[in-house]
Amino acid sequence: MRANCCSLKSLRNYSIPFTGLKLGKHQFEYEIGDAFFDEFEYSLVKKANLKCLVELEKQETMLILTFDIKGTIDANCDRCLAQYPQQVDIHEQQIAKFSEEDMDADEEIIILTKNDHEINIAGLIYEYINVALPFITVCDDEGNTPYCDKEMLESLNKLSANNNNNEADPRWDALKNIK
Repeated sequence: MRANCCSLKSLRNYSIPFTGLKLGKHQFEYEIGDAFFDEFEYSLVKKANLKCLVELEKQETMLILTFDIKGTIDANCDRCLAQYPQQVDIHEQQIAKFSEEDMDADEEIIILTKNDHEINIAGLIYEYINVALPFITVCDDEGNTPYCDKEMLESLNKLSANNNNNEADPRWDALKNIK
């Protein structure tokens, strides 16, 4: 993977100039909010209140980036469709190696050449947050949280009860005989 420099001006805040840094560990802190996700056209996340702590360890031949992202993301419950705050607690690590020649692309390691003087971590942060979202999002403690839409749950239960009382559709009976 090649180091990418973000062209969007608002995401330039997520570039870390590593050439002037001494060997050792350096800390960076970022507030990730709605404006961050607005920069990504098809983002699943629209609203968030996250804090991202990045520890960059500069070594002779590589950079080791450790990400610690905590906070809430506004998610929609797949059960009642209400919006609620989904807690996230993300811990990830990324390695960026210095190389004089072009190396084969590796999805696990970022390659930095002698022409690279900074690394933009906006894409990494975005990816880590989106991957951390649960595949199915539901309100905690169904029907008992201030976010849960109780009317929607009652309507769904009523419709579900009506479907269970109906006789089987004869079109499906024909399919049962196929073996």
